[in-house]
Amino acid sequence: MMSRVGVESLTPRTPPNTEKTTLKVPVKIRVNGALRESEVEPRLLLVQFLRDVCGLTGTHIGCETSICGACTVLVDGKAVKSCTMFAVQADGSEVTTIEGLSRNGELHPVQEGFWECHGLQCGYCTPGMIMTSVQLLERNASPSREEIRHALDGNLCRCTGYSHIVDAVEYAAKKGGT
Repeated sequence: MMSRVGVESLTPRTPPNTEKTTLKVPVKIRVNGALRESEVEPRLLLVQFLRDVCGLTGTHIGCETSICGACTVLVDGKAVKSCTMFAVQADGSEVTTIEGLSRNGELHPVQEGFWECHGLQCGYCTPGMIMTSVQLLERNASPSREEIRHALDGNLCRCTGYSHIVDAVEYAAKKGGT
């Protein structure tokens, strides 16, 4: 007769429940003046909410580590790198993206400055540069070139060498850039 020792360990077990139940959290975020309501996973980044849920692809995903600034948006008027913020953290906030700056078909003064002063080349960093510059001009309507450079030091550009970007922000300041 065979011993029954060890037989139990050879009997196939029922696998644990492998169905993923994803927790979703309701959020209400006013994006460019329009209320957006959605249920999102708590781990969804604000940049992904803007691009994937709202369909606003002007906010770029660059480094995903907050180094480059390509994902910068305004949250309640403050420049925020949206790759470092969860969408649930923006619940109840007002978010402005690059798509929300122009009014009645007219470019925002900072957008106009980038156009007129050749403040962009490939354009990948441009939305973040513009959003950061908008916050700067809201806080300081007439910044020096050094103050502009300092405000933009969290945004990287591989193409322009920054001189034209600083020119663009100066142009916007002279036009009353807010």
